[in-house]
Amino acid sequence: MANPSSMTTSTAVLNFFKTWEGLLVIILAITLFLNVMLAPQFLTLQNQINLFQLSNEKIIVALTMTFIIISAEIDLSVASVMGLSACTFAYLVNGGMWASYAIALCLLVGVITGAINAFWIAYVGIPSLVVTLASLIGFRGLARVLLEDKGIGNFPEWFNSLGRDGFIGPFPLAFVTFVILLVVLGIVLHRTGFGRQVFVIGNNAEVARYSGVKVARVRTILFIMSGVVSALAGLFYAARLASVRGDAATGFELDIITMVLLGGVSIFGGKGSMLGVLLSILIVLNLRNGMALENITGHIQTAVIGILLISSVLIPNLVQTLQASKPSAQKA
Repeated sequence: MANPSSMTTSTAVLNFFKTWEGLLVIILAITLFLNVMLAPQFLTLQNQINLFQLSNEKIIVALTMTFIIISAEIDLSVASVMGLSACTFAYLVNGGMWASYAIALCLLVGVITGAINAFWIAYVGIPSLVVTLASLIGFRGLARVLLEDKGIGNFPEWFNSLGRDGFIGPFPLAFVTFVILLVVLGIVLHRTGFGRQVFVIGNNAEVARYSGVKVARVRTILFIMSGVVSALAGLFYAARLASVRGDAATGFELDIITMVLLGGVSIFGGKGSMLGVLLSILIVLNLRNGMALENITGHIQTAVIGILLISSVLIPNLVQTLQASKPSAQKA
């Protein structure tokens, strides 16, 4: 006679692999297998550190983007805020300001940019796609005005070490920050009242409003949070490269949004999990790393990420459509 507990465990495992997160585990396993087979240097410690170090800024921002998209909004300006923060730091430090003060002002830039987006979205009612597309252009333009496309460095050595050297073991401060934010924001999203409000707003903002949820306030918090975290990521980017140009972090929003949507977060809001986003992050990073080890150009890498972005939007909707059509087919 079969052990009931083992049957329950096997059923739970089987049910897990029927979920989107289960599919991501399978895709991640295949990606890792191919990387190991095609690139022997993939498993070296230095490569595993590089795998995260070259994308720490993106994966940090992906965590707050998860909240934004679950709430049925979008923030296309995150990469421009990263660039503006990095350029502001370079401008201030080379103008003679102490780096510690410049860091504080850059984080304030994140608050201001997030508040600007939040005002037009949460209180004026303009769609976030329109607002953040405009701010993407505006913030990037301001970054270029500050540096005029010149590469500026000469940062304090202690600041550069934050992006290059190990903070805990071989892992830099940016990666440690990512892990802390992953745990904290995961708890906030799935275990707190604020997280539940984000899901409710994403499902139906009007219902949330009639239920007593302060929708405008929640959206304001989310966009300011996105701005601050993007500004922090911009500082890590400047520290890692030890030099900044006006085009810093250009195009990063593609990878960031792909990580979130591939993680099972619905583009229409109201659905998603931090576990799915974590698995998606690992898939995207390993794909990029494997292609880089095989000397596949950046343009092809971007094309692959673009295909992933399209697939992450189309496939869940196709599955949902097929599932919805099953009852009708059975009745017929």
